Amino acid sequence: MSGAARHIPVLVVLPPRALLLDLAGPLEVLRIAGTVQDRVGFAVAYAAPRALTRCSIGLDLGGAGPLPETVADGTVVLLPGSATQVLGDGPAGAPDADAEAKIVAWLRVAVRPGHIVATVCEGALLAARAGLLDGYVCTTHHASCDRLRAAAPGARVVDNRLFVQDRDRFSSAGVTAGIDLMLHLVAEWAGPATAVAVARTLVVYMRRGPDDPQLSPWLEGRSHLHPAVHRAQDAIAADPARDWSPALLGRVAGASPRNLARLFRLHAGMTVTDAVNRSRVALARDLIAQSDLGLERVAERAGFGSARHMRRVWRQFHAAAPSRLRAGPADGASAPVRPRHPARHPSLRAERSNPG
Repeated sequence: MSGAARHIPVLVVLPPRALLLDLAGPLEVLRIAGTVQDRVGFAVAYAAPRALTRCSIGLDLGGAGPLPETVADGTVVLLPGSATQVLGDGPAGAPDADAEAKIVAWLRVAVRPGHIVATVCEGALLAARAGLLDGYVCTTHHASCDRLRAAAPGARVVDNRLFVQDRDRFSSAGVTAGIDLMLHLVAEWAGPATAVAVARTLVVYMRRGPDDPQLSPWLEGRSHLHPAVHRAQDAIAADPARDWSPALLGRVAGASPRNLARLFRLHAGMTVTDAVNRSRVALARDLIAQSDLGLERVAERAGFGSARHMRRVWRQFHAAAPSRLRAGPADGASAPVRPRHPARHPSLRAERSNPG
């Protein structure tokens, strides 16, 4: 990753009885994301109140540094949860409570505006005790939501959510939901195609949180394992504006056009034409929201023949007209956190460096 355009600092704080999957799942997402693209890298450091941290499966984790006096701006502070009881050990005791209190006291002082806090499972309870969730919408493991409400009376705790994003606070439900949260963040930082590639490597579904109003068009139809369809979808996502004839896409996928059409319907639940149109509309949405291009230029960049053609295809997927995107949010909801990362698609990166 030495050639990465930017590096995102991530500080992982290890609590006593750290739930190993809370820790390993999100960090594996970052590790794999660093191997499948070179635009964004991750500088991960570990800190703990103890030199050795006994994790949930009874293994001692060493190598973490002490809780630092300061945290650099732009750092993602990741708080994994703790197991109630470690494999082979008795229940938690006073030393664990002291270690948790040290983390809470450190969080109160160290976390400032400009930091992103991401919690997995009961890591939200540590953030809540430090006052970091007051005024935010958040969630945690379904068995701990009431405890989170008690610890953060100034927060709005929501149940039955995979993860919740509220400005610079990201909280997720238990255990494997940390993978979903980190896939979401990787999609924000390095683009949806990177998140899809990571999900495929981990053999997990690429999901968004149930608090999102709809599935991302970059990710629709990707919850399958067929390599030929994935090759075609990767190619379309990388260059939606290309003239994707059935013959060309078949050569990319390694299947005949007729067989590829059958495979798309069977595994992606859509036609090849729908897949191309969804990606083009998604690119057009990003161009409209993140640039000042007129609709004719947007249509051209997104692969449509004209703005009229784009509107006709747009209506198949969205009730509101393209121009409504530039009206701004109507409900006053908080905008997603986008911590100084490259644009989601190569066409947008080019647009920002070459305005006009």
